Amino acid sequence: MSYGGWFGLRRRRWNGPVMILASVTLGIVMMSGVSGAQPPARPDTGSADGYQAPGESSGLSIHPFIDRIEPITDRWLRVHVQSRAMNRVVEVQVLLPADRSRPRPTVYMLDGRGAPENDSNWTAHGRAVEFFADKNVNVVLTTGGPANLYTDWQRRDDVLGTNKWETFLTRELPPLIDAEFDGNGRNGIQGVSMGAEASMMLAFRNPGLYSVVAAHSGCYSLGSGAGQARARGIVATYGGNADNMFGTPTDPDWYAHDVMAHANELRGTALYLSSGSGIPGEHDVPGRVDLPDAITVGGPLEAGAYACTLALANRLAELQIPATVRQRPTGTHSWPYWTDELAGSWPTIATALDA
Repeated sequence: MSYGGWFGLRRRRWNGPVMILASVTLGIVMMSGVSGAQPPARPDTGSADGYQAPGESSGLSIHPFIDRIEPITDRWLRVHVQSRAMNRVVEVQVLLPADRSRPRPTVYMLDGRGAPENDSNWTAHGRAVEFFADKNVNVVLTTGGPANLYTDWQRRDDVLGTNKWETFLTRELPPLIDAEFDGNGRNGIQGVSMGAEASMMLAFRNPGLYSVVAAHSGCYSLGSGAGQARARGIVATYGGNADNMFGTPTDPDWYAHDVMAHANELRGTALYLSSGSGIPGEHDVPGRVDLPDAITVGGPLEAGAYACTLALANRLAELQIPATVRQRPTGTHSWPYWTDELAGSWPTIATALDA
């Protein structure tokens, strides 16, 4: 079972970045008043020892373009894009609708912290191919880019490489997708865990680009304190240096990407928020998840996400910004629940996109 969230869960040694992430997560749980199981002595962290980012190129075109398209099936494609911002050819995957007789909106799907190279957990574990088979939208799924928050980093990182995901996802990619696959210019974005925070972040920083955002099991504050420590811990699990992302702890770039601090800028965007409580639920059974990890690690993680989701929901309510919020009484930080949220969030997405 792949969790694909803040931590892709595989047993690893207890190290400094892991201690930061574990303590921050448990701190969020304690502050929320939501109970969760204590983590094991050797928590399942997904630390990626020896990770190296994809190679970069010096001979790219000034303007981004689709380098090649490789079919997985007749409606599921690997699309390779020359990105000047990312300084390499970046693969995304595209799901096409059965009826391609007229232009249609596009839904962008972001992965969690453990985003695999050349694959998407939305298709590997979230059943996105099956779910979107009868939906009249293009679907664009990111591949790779673990522990990067899908944002533009200030500097290249020695381990995680060049990360200019915001520029790639919001400026370079949409015109290419619309031109190649008959998009109508209306976009939505959806993500889990790290990708949930990134989805909200990209939406408030790029007004008007997305008509709707769906965010599942995320946290939405990283300006300072526990929120910044959590974001730094995510980057550190893959050996990256978060100073290369947003600078030193007092750099204003941290607050410039803080969803809670900029919640008012989500006004006018259709919003869907979801999380479980962290208490084991219907999917936390042998054969569906790695049950010990689901309870001891996925439980506290989701309890933290529950508190984060509640905080953002309350902030939106204070600002009188409408949002559909689903906070389940049970559920851990795992893909069976996010698979359910594809269906749960679809009415909000379909209405906003007129799909």
